[in-house]
Amino acid sequence: MKKIALILMLISFLVSCKNEPKNDPEQETKKDSLSLAPVSNEMLESAVIYEANIRQYSPEGSFDAFTKDIPQLKELGVKVIWLMPMYPISEKNRKATGDKDVEDIKDPEERKKYLGSYYSISDYSAVNPEHGNMEDFDELVQTAHENGMYVILDWVANHTGWDHEWITEHPEYYTKDKNGEITDPINDETGEPWGWTDVADLNFDNQEMRQKMIEEMLFWVKEHDVDGFRADAAHSVPTDFWETAASEIRKEKPVFMLAEADNPKDLFHNAFEMGYNWEGHHLMNSIAKGEKNAKDWDDYMKKIDTSFQDDDYLMNFVTNHDENSWAGTVRERMGEASEAMLALTYTLPGMPLIYSGQEYDLDKRLLFFEKDTIPKTKGKVYPLLEKLGRLKNSNPALHGGKKAATYTDVKTSAEEKVLAFKREKNGQALYYIANMTNQPVSFKVEAEGDFKDYMNDSNFSIYKDQQVQFKPWEYKILINN
Repeated sequence: MKKIALILMLISFLVSCKNEPKNDPEQETKKDSLSLAPVSNEMLESAVIYEANIRQYSPEGSFDAFTKDIPQLKELGVKVIWLMPMYPISEKNRKATGDKDVEDIKDPEERKKYLGSYYSISDYSAVNPEHGNMEDFDELVQTAHENGMYVILDWVANHTGWDHEWITEHPEYYTKDKNGEITDPINDETGEPWGWTDVADLNFDNQEMRQKMIEEMLFWVKEHDVDGFRADAAHSVPTDFWETAASEIRKEKPVFMLAEADNPKDLFHNAFEMGYNWEGHHLMNSIAKGEKNAKDWDDYMKKIDTSFQDDDYLMNFVTNHDENSWAGTVRERMGEASEAMLALTYTLPGMPLIYSGQEYDLDKRLLFFEKDTIPKTKGKVYPLLEKLGRLKNSNPALHGGKKAATYTDVKTSAEEKVLAFKREKNGQALYYIANMTNQPVSFKVEAEGDFKDYMNDSNFSIYKDQQVQFKPWEYKILINN
């Protein structure tokens, strides 16, 4: 009897093994990609965002070259990677140097240099072969997720390149001029073209086009597991489109939406989590040049407090792809004020941005229509970003999202020269104090106590009625001991 029982047990075991479902590699991959918790407001409170210019990030200009460096971005506190457009670029009306188009250049070898604008897209659902293939892209996203980072795509809804199939298959999707010809984008305020001749303006009165656009966005979320979008020229596209698109996408999974817009009406509360702090950025440039002062910054923050809703927040930056290529490098625009302004972007409410090359002391204007590359030597800025990133990730006093830490103006005896404010949340407090001039300053500040000077790893005390001395552009981030 015992022998029969053992035989029956063995047969039962073999049958159960045979019936057990085999592991599906595709399902395992999908399971791995979902191991990262969905985008959440809690995560965004302490996030740093990194703008990746794949073309210029490496000599290869490839997805693979960027992917291998993703683990290193953790050193900088990065939680969100924003990929500049990595779609195929139209060849028709492609931009070259100055006011020229590629068609104006007769030398075929010279013409090859001009790769076109990232924002002149010929296919929303493909990748630029210059960067690699779709498998390479998927590996980039997977690697980011494995390292606790989210990936958002630059989405260009306002226009397409002239090679896009919609031009011939659906000309009704586009804006027409008085002669019935498809036109490049028009400035609504002046009625004149912007000069973006390499792209064709989409007509958002066409409901079918809107739906097709949303389907293209969903393709990247459903099929390639991206975590959101940065909306190029968001203010040029009707608000209700973004609200509908965001609603449809969020039925698939939570996503992070960034609007290239800084006006309160353009934050689209039902669509976007974050907008651009363009006004604050331009004010930083002006302060660095001596055209504005610390009091102007205080006035700007009061304006923010009264004109934005409590759950609005902005992306803070000293550079990005537009500023670098067209307005100048950080050193060109901010000079000796560069470090104080960088620290300011981390201590303000909102989310700080790092642009490709910034971490390596990039001090050249990257070519926009041609191949270029960034330096890869760690200098002064990399360790600064490491230290600022750790503080942003870990200290609730720097929370900058929908439940941001408070921001309180701190009075000084030199209001036009010294910027001082306090951030506070969950019992944690932090002060930013900076001399916003190119001259030494002596001042009193309405703060008392023994602090940790975070950037210098030292102690710093302020006593009542004490005169504090700061060198030109000197700043301190003070944390309560």
